[in-house]
Amino acid sequence: MRRFTDNRVLRALAVQLVAASMLVVADDARSADPHRVQHFQTSDRCIACHNGMVTPSGEDISIGLDWRASLMANSARDPYWQASVRREITDHPAARVPIEDGCAVCHMPMARSEANLRGQPGAVFAHLPFDPAKPEDAEARDGVSCSLCHQITAEKLGTPQSFSGGFVIGPPDAAGVHSEFGPFDIDHGRTRIMQSSTGGFRPTHADHIRKSELCASCHTLITTAFGPEGKPIGTFPEQVPYQEWLHSEYRDKQSCQSCHMPQIQEDAPIVRVLGVNRPGVARHEFVAANFFMQRVLARYHDELDVSAEARELTVAADRTVQFLQTRAARVSVDAPQMRSGRLEASVSVENLGGHKLPTAYPSRRAWLHVLVRDRNGGKVFESGALNPDGSIQGNDNDADPARFEPHYTQIRSSDQVQIYESILKDSAGAVTTGLISTVGYLKDNRLLPHGFDKSTAEADVAVHGEAANDPAFGAHGHRIRYSVEVGSAPGPFQVEAELWYQPIAYRWANNLKRYDAAEPQRFNSYYDSMGGATAAVLARSCAPAPCQTDGR
Repeated sequence: MRRFTDNRVLRALAVQLVAASMLVVADDARSADPHRVQHFQTSDRCIACHNGMVTPSGEDISIGLDWRASLMANSARDPYWQASVRREITDHPAARVPIEDGCAVCHMPMARSEANLRGQPGAVFAHLPFDPAKPEDAEARDGVSCSLCHQITAEKLGTPQSFSGGFVIGPPDAAGVHSEFGPFDIDHGRTRIMQSSTGGFRPTHADHIRKSELCASCHTLITTAFGPEGKPIGTFPEQVPYQEWLHSEYRDKQSCQSCHMPQIQEDAPIVRVLGVNRPGVARHEFVAANFFMQRVLARYHDELDVSAEARELTVAADRTVQFLQTRAARVSVDAPQMRSGRLEASVSVENLGGHKLPTAYPSRRAWLHVLVRDRNGGKVFESGALNPDGSIQGNDNDADPARFEPHYTQIRSSDQVQIYESILKDSAGAVTTGLISTVGYLKDNRLLPHGFDKSTAEADVAVHGEAANDPAFGAHGHRIRYSVEVGSAPGPFQVEAELWYQPIAYRWANNLKRYDAAEPQRFNSYYDSMGGATAAVLARSCAPAPCQTDGR
C-alpha cells in the first residue's frame, strides 16, 4: 500500500493550510475571553511547528497531519460515541450528570478538566454542536490532543487511581509556566521558542511518556452500572487492554507505544523550526483497529466537522487495515480428511498482539468464515459469511438481541459460527449492549495473547463461557474442528478459513435504532449506508493451498 506521504505536493499544501486556518480559529476562541486562565493549548499551537518535518531520506513525518486523521483527534466527533452517550442518558436519566462526566473524561478531556478545575462535572452535549468561538468548545472539539497527553504527569500512573481517566495534569510553576512532557532533552534556546509561541508551555524531558501506564489511564475503563433510580449497582471492566497485556508475555517485550506509535527507522526532527535529527522519533498515527470509524469520518466529513481531509482519513483507514493484516493474527488449516462420509478439518487461529483480539470497547468482534469447495470450485459448505448489512449469517445475536452464539469446539452446520467476542449481561442476567446497565459477562472468548494463562487470570481479564473449559483455547490460540456433510459433491475438496474483524458489530449498532434521538438515528443512517465496509479480513489460509481467488 502506498503511504499518503507519497503525495508530497498535497501533503505540503495541507501543512500550510492547517497552520494558517487553525491559528485563525484559535485566535477567535482566545479573543472571546482574553482573561481566561490557559490550562491547555488546542492543537493549532502545536501543529504550526510540528508539521512539515522531513527525514533525511525525504519521508514527511508531520505529527499534526498524522494525528488529525486518528481516532484520538476525532474522539469527540465520533458519531457512534455521541449516539451511545445519548442512549445511556436516555436509559438512565437520573444518572445523566455522572454519565456525561465519565464519558467526557477521555473523549473531551481538556474541556472536562477545565470544568473539574472549577469544581463542576464534565459535560458532553453542552459542547455540541461545537462553537469554535467558545474556548471550552474548541478544547472539546480537539479530542485527545497534544496539550492533554503531554501534560500528564507520572503521578499515580499504573495504579487503579489513574484508571478511567484518573490521570493527573501537572500544575504550572510559580511563573505560570506549564511543563509539556516528551521523550527528549531540549536545549534552552529551543525551549524558549516553544514558550514564546505557545504562551507559557515548556518542553520537559520525562521517560513516562513512552510507558504503557500512560495509555492505561484512559484505555483502562471500569464502568459504573446504575439502577433505575440512578443509584450505582455494580461495576464492569468495560475495557482493560493494559491488564491483558500485563498478563501476557508482551509486558517484558513491547509497550503500547511501540506498536501503536511506530518508530521512524532513521534519525529525524521533531519540530520544523530549528529541528535536529534525533533517534527514536515516533509517528503520531496512533494506528489501532477502528478503520470503520475512519471510513465514516471520511465519507461524512463535512457533516461531522472533521478537520482532516477526507483523503487523509481514507488513507489512515487503509493503513489501519494493513496494520491489522500484518500484525494481528494468523490462521492455518490442517489437511482435510474424509471420515464416515463427512469432510473433517481443523482450523487454528493465533493472536499475534499483546492483548486480547479483539480488545477494548466491547462492540468489537472477530469470527471465522469457513468455506468448503469441491474440485470444480463449487461451494459445498459455508459458515460465517458477512451480509451486506454488516450482520453475520447464522449468528443468533444478529438475528435476535436476546440470544448469542456459544463458543464452539466443533462446527457441524452452516448455522453455527465461531465468533470471538464479549457478550454482556445486565443485572437481570439478560444480554445487553448498554454499558451503564452491564454488570458482567455471559461470554468472553476473545483470542488470548501469547503467555496468557487463563487459569490464573484475574476477574477483570478472565475468560467466560464455554471457552474457559476448552483445552484447545488458550495462549497458543484456538483450534476448532469442522465436520461437514459433502453429499455427492465431487472431491478432492479445499477448505478455506478467513478471520474477519468488525469494530462495531451489527447488534451494537442496530440496538440504537429504538432511540428516537438525533445522534442514534444519524449513526444508524451511516451504518446502514456502509454495511459492507464495516468489516475486514485479517488473515486467510487454505488446505490444500493455494486459495482459490473466487474473483477476490
